[in-house]
Amino acid sequence: MIKTFNKLVRDKIPEICRANNETPVTRALGDDEYLHELICKLAEESEEFKEALNVEELADIQEVVLALVDVIASRTELEAVRVQKAEKRGVFKDKIFLERVE
Repeated sequence: MIKTFNKLVRDKIPEICRANNETPVTRALGDDEYLHELICKLAEESEEFKEALNVEELADIQEVVLALVDVIASRTELEAVRVQKAEKRGVFKDKIFLERVE
């Protein structure tokens, strides 16, 4: 039975398919297509997290974010920007919900 996925998957998925006596058909993505597929994967994982609300799905989101960082900047740069924004605008610790500004 053929199952069509047409999506970015983790590196060991083809190996797992072969261990299950399946034949994965894969290709390597170019840089632009890889960035596009990472963005699609982030949306997919975010939806899965919204449904499941568990740490496994949150870890999947983090893995995609780290892959995006490796494409767009560096992990050091991301952390520096995160800290700068936290100092300037705060974080989400106080659970503030802004209804409106009058």
